[in-house]
Amino acid sequence: MLGIILLIIVSPLIAWIAYWYYRIQYFEKYLKNIPGPRGLPLVGSALELASSTTILPRLMTYYNKYKTNFKIYLGDQAYFIIVEPKELEFILNSTTILRKSDVYRFLHNWLGLGLLTSTGNKWRKHRKIITPAFHFQILEEFIDVFNSESDVLVSKLKDESEKGTVDIYPFIARCTLDIICETAMGTSVHAQDDVDSEYVKCVNFLLKVLTDRTYSPVLRNDLLYSFTETYRKEKYALKVVHDYTRTVINKRKADFFSDSKNYEASVDSLGRKKKRAFLDLLLEYSTKDSSLTEEDICQEVDTFMFEGHDTTATSIAFALYALSTNPDVQERAYAELQDIFSDDPKRSATHRDLQDMKYLEMVIKEALRIYVTVPLVGRMLEKDVEWNGQLLPKGLMIHMFMYGLQNSSKWYENPEIFNPERFNAENSKSRLPFSYIPFSAGPRNCIGQKFAMLEMKSTISQVLRNFELLSAVPEHKVLLQSEAVLKSANGVYMRLKRRY
Repeated sequence: MLGIILLIIVSPLIAWIAYWYYRIQYFEKYLKNIPGPRGLPLVGSALELASSTTILPRLMTYYNKYKTNFKIYLGDQAYFIIVEPKELEFILNSTTILRKSDVYRFLHNWLGLGLLTSTGNKWRKHRKIITPAFHFQILEEFIDVFNSESDVLVSKLKDESEKGTVDIYPFIARCTLDIICETAMGTSVHAQDDVDSEYVKCVNFLLKVLTDRTYSPVLRNDLLYSFTETYRKEKYALKVVHDYTRTVINKRKADFFSDSKNYEASVDSLGRKKKRAFLDLLLEYSTKDSSLTEEDICQEVDTFMFEGHDTTATSIAFALYALSTNPDVQERAYAELQDIFSDDPKRSATHRDLQDMKYLEMVIKEALRIYVTVPLVGRMLEKDVEWNGQLLPKGLMIHMFMYGLQNSSKWYENPEIFNPERFNAENSKSRLPFSYIPFSAGPRNCIGQKFAMLEMKSTISQVLRNFELLSAVPEHKVLLQSEAVLKSANGVYMRLKRRY
């Protein structure tokens, strides 16, 4: 009996070890000439990358050691980490290497197979459908939303400015959530006024699940994950978020079909220009093509809630942090705004005003270089690929290390120094292609990058027009944290001095 019990216990372990050994040998057959850390049996380098705050420093350590692209193993899975611009160009410009890496499956419960997570013909079709939603004429309609939500943000920050040092990130995140809700779904969760909103809490929790599952050996395993407390909390959060999305879609759908002529004319019953949410465009398309189902619409709306909330929030927060710690840069950016709004310092920004913010755009680009919004972008090879004179095997995960690229002294002199002049016309001309790709590049580049830039300009300029940004006391240095997007584990603190 004891022997049978031992066999039951030991057999799965032996099978696991055998499978791990087989997989390692399979990948090493192709990758033996690519440098990388040795790693431990069964877990590889997983223990060195176990914390979201150690991922970037550890990967930078590897990059500085090998001076080029390198490999790592997480368990039995090989990851090829690409940092060199030429190889990045090869992968990102490929029309066949389009499937996202395995970690994106942790988003499937939330986003299904929307634009971020789908591949093949479905991705191509939905990309074609959605692209017109970001036409410049439609983007111009969103300026009023940016302005109104930025006004709310400023009013909240005025109250906080009296308290001394402020962690600005939560305020920015609630603002961008309201913006994306209104522009994507045509509604608002009033996140800035309701800081205890259940929907807001659930969105933030689902963002955290992605990171937790990516780097935890237990949570990565679907079977083991189903027995955890995180799984139970995720199910609840998914219900809250999906129920809200479907409620909004059903209401918008009813309005759409009951007032279809006005929707087509883009005016309301009083003849006023109507802002068309991303959801409206999907509903309109679905009337012409029944293959775009209600489930597809839900998944795409949830995808834009994910992609358009945390990304812009973290980018805006880091840009404001950079301005607070570089007063000379801030002074020049503020002078530009004074010139643009010299006719009326308190009026709202127009689309033309945002286009005229040339120096602020350079500031944002430099912030996106140092604090790259998405530090790693992943692909999975669905077949063997010839690369640089060798074969990369089917099943290999390719992760493009954007943070390492844009903080490398190989491509940027004194990369740790915040210098917006890197992005003036002259310096931009001499920059190596694919050495700066904050919105990714190629067929799967960020479809909303123009939207994001307008939103960042609008929000940052509104804050800067109302406050002088000062360094925190005591001095605060952000602790970078690699989650789905780059964040600061210890907040984004600064002081706010009201200008009037």
